[in-house]
Amino acid sequence: MSEAKVAIVTAGGSGMGAASARKLAADGFKVAILSSSGKGEALAQELGGIGITGSNQSNDDLKRLIDTVMDSWGRIDVLVNSAGHGPRAQIIEITDEQWHTGLDVYLMNVIRPVRLVAPIMQAQKSGSIVNISTAWAFEPSSMFPTSAVFRAGLASYTKIFADTYAADNVRMNNVLPGWIDSLPATEERREGVPMKRYGTSEEIAATVAFLASEGAGYITGQNLKVDGGLTRSV
Repeated sequence: MSEAKVAIVTAGGSGMGAASARKLAADGFKVAILSSSGKGEALAQELGGIGITGSNQSNDDLKRLIDTVMDSWGRIDVLVNSAGHGPRAQIIEITDEQWHTGLDVYLMNVIRPVRLVAPIMQAQKSGSIVNISTAWAFEPSSMFPTSAVFRAGLASYTKIFADTYAADNVRMNNVLPGWIDSLPATEERREGVPMKRYGTSEEIAATVAFLASEGAGYITGQNLKVDGGLTRSV
């Protein structure tokens, strides 16, 4: 078994997922990355970790990732669930197929790997799962309908998970980013943020790393907004 702690990042080839992988590696974690683009493999090689090209919508790819990590390092201390982008359209124009895609992208992306990782963490009597959600989970925006709907569901899932596994010292929390620099910037959006700027992927990664750390050992079942005050009153 590895003496160093081990972190897995899904959808970690770019953006906030990649930044989280870099930060965790800098903090001393061995890092494994799943990415559908192949960028995750390249980043993992750079970080001295394990990279798997595959999808967080595939149970087989996720099992291959988890099995590879356990065979190599024998433990999983942190799971970071990032996501891609789901369908966007006017609310009643979203098709059944698009709603199902949104479910896969924004909710099942957490549920699938957690099924595999939670029993490992439970046996270890330790573990932290951090899901990258959205600031609009509780105050939804028509710009991101499928994201807002399913990440509201993710908030409920997280609370139920926390209730179930807290006694085993296995924690789950959500990070809720606002406008982040991995998205195209507009002046209107910037002006709508009290801090008058977009956040950075590195700031989200630092929050993820904190929630993964021992310093956050008494935090579970929470939804932490990291949005420059955008949803401060919600």
